[in-house]
Amino acid sequence: MQDPQSRHLQQVLTVAQGKAQSSGPAADPSIARSWLRCLEDYHLDPAQSMAPTVLEHGRVLECRERLQQVLEIASGEMSSLHQQLSGSGHAVLLTDARGVILNSVTASAERKTFERAGLWLGADWSEACEGTNGIGTCLVERQALTIHQDEHFRGRHTGLTCSASPVFDSQGDLLAVLDVSSARHDVSRQSQFHTMALVNLSAKMIESCYFLRRFEGQWLLRFHLQAEYVGLFSEGLLAFDGDGRISAVNQSAMNLLSRTRADLLGQPVEGFFDCRLDELLGRASPQPSASWPLRARNGRALFAMLRGVPRSVPLPIARPTLAAPAAAAPASTLCLGDAALQTDFRRALRVFERDVPLLINGETGSGKEAFAKAVHQASSRAAKAFVALNCAAIPETLIESELFGYRGGSFTGARKDGMRGKLQQADGGTLFLDEIGDMPLALQTRLLRVLEDRLVVPIGGEPQEVNVRIISATHRELGERVQAGSFREDLYYRLNGLVLDLPPLRARSDRLELLEHLLAQEARGQNIYLEPSARQALLDYAWPGNVRQLRNVLRTLTALCEDDCVRLTDLPLEIRQALPLAPEPEASRASPLEDAERAALLAALEAQRWHMTRAAEQLGISRNTLYRKLRKHAIARDQHA
Repeated sequence: MQDPQSRHLQQVLTVAQGKAQSSGPAADPSIARSWLRCLEDYHLDPAQSMAPTVLEHGRVLECRERLQQVLEIASGEMSSLHQQLSGSGHAVLLTDARGVILNSVTASAERKTFERAGLWLGADWSEACEGTNGIGTCLVERQALTIHQDEHFRGRHTGLTCSASPVFDSQGDLLAVLDVSSARHDVSRQSQFHTMALVNLSAKMIESCYFLRRFEGQWLLRFHLQAEYVGLFSEGLLAFDGDGRISAVNQSAMNLLSRTRADLLGQPVEGFFDCRLDELLGRASPQPSASWPLRARNGRALFAMLRGVPRSVPLPIARPTLAAPAAAAPASTLCLGDAALQTDFRRALRVFERDVPLLINGETGSGKEAFAKAVHQASSRAAKAFVALNCAAIPETLIESELFGYRGGSFTGARKDGMRGKLQQADGGTLFLDEIGDMPLALQTRLLRVLEDRLVVPIGGEPQEVNVRIISATHRELGERVQAGSFREDLYYRLNGLVLDLPPLRARSDRLELLEHLLAQEARGQNIYLEPSARQALLDYAWPGNVRQLRNVLRTLTALCEDDCVRLTDLPLEIRQALPLAPEPEASRASPLEDAERAALLAALEAQRWHMTRAAEQLGISRNTLYRKLRKHAIARDQHA
């Protein structure tokens, strides 16, 4: 019996001989085209098992810097996508337009598996290097596709299944490729339909967010055939300058206006809509929330929103500094219905204004970055930069350069003009260090020196003064890491000027308010109605991924909602099957010992006014253990207020 490798080589050879295939991988024309390119254009050997080409350190940094804005936008979307796919067995990757991997999201336990498959940061997965594969073939075909196992050209990659989607800029040029790869052998091609749909949706979300950010300083027209779709990823986007000249459009805008990009760019916007420019500008709003009818010159009846400052409204002369009610500033982006969370926010803002570092504890997805950003936006530094660095998401080999920057020519592959690190980028503003517990020890020493001396030393460079405030966050027990010797004690005490414990979603008393708040954000003007049974199921669910997971689910529900109503049957299966978190009946309790444990937990919580860290210390257990015991005994603060 022929082994799989030999069978795969025979299939490639058959295509090379020009024989048409009615079955097998090469029956797909796009696979057959790719295999022929690999043989005839790239002269690749399908049996060759050499490891992928990996760019040197300096070139990876240069590639990341060129794509920095896209990487920032994509980071949250990639984490959300990984979570939607239930995480296990998947790597979510982002490459540049040449196929070089610049970011990846994987479960820590699976990182080595994907690295053995060649999915390294800096690895070149272009078709010319690695043959037919999700990333490289997507770059050539410029369309979303799945490459399943033996559809790969190289035999060494036939254990992978990759679903990839291109990300385009406003000029129609390729920016990046978003890819989900799996190394599991039990993955069927049919099972990838759902994965491919999610990857494509996430790529479109990155495209839209990049377009919106890229043209923040211009008027931005958003339109669609249906009012409820304005604000969703399928909308048309058109940016124009103060003279009404079109500077950028996306593919949906071209489709809706029945025009090519060349027809639209540089032309007056009023030439394509049945509306004068001054009328259009009069409808502008800095944060539009409702659409209005707009007829296109091609006869289509559209609905539109225009982002910008109306011409009739004078621009403010200067942005005011921190005002007395500043704590209310982030209300539109941060839900503070939980009284304890609101108190923590006020305390955080007060000490932050005195240059006291903040350390935010909380489970993954509980909103630590959103909280930190809201503090920054409500502070006197709101007009300055808020720079975030995830210490767990950047490989140890790159994090030093990312944080401190480097001088030109300081190592092989370094850019001639060097690179400013995150500390310099945050000068005058705020640096948010997420997952600080994962920072390598050597960098902890350098960071401590920066905090004490207010001087940053780029690699190969001279000391430079920086004025930066630090907010750190972690889901780990830093105290335990200090005892284990993996985190510097002096840095720990330097960072924890004020320690805040963000509650997990299941422990928040404002779950209903938060649900409505996030639904309104994700609906983007669409009037979505939650059936009572669906709302209750969402409120009762345990949300192991916290606020990030809830936002993800709501984003998917609003994207798929066709009649403005979300029903119980629309919810993901794991939510519908989950039982509500309810206290066990007294008769079913295992033993008096469990009753005593429950009473001890409540006593400690009440004594410490529900401050989780102090309650855990009083009980002699970790914060994670405390949360686990609270779930076990179905103890929630809102039940004991």
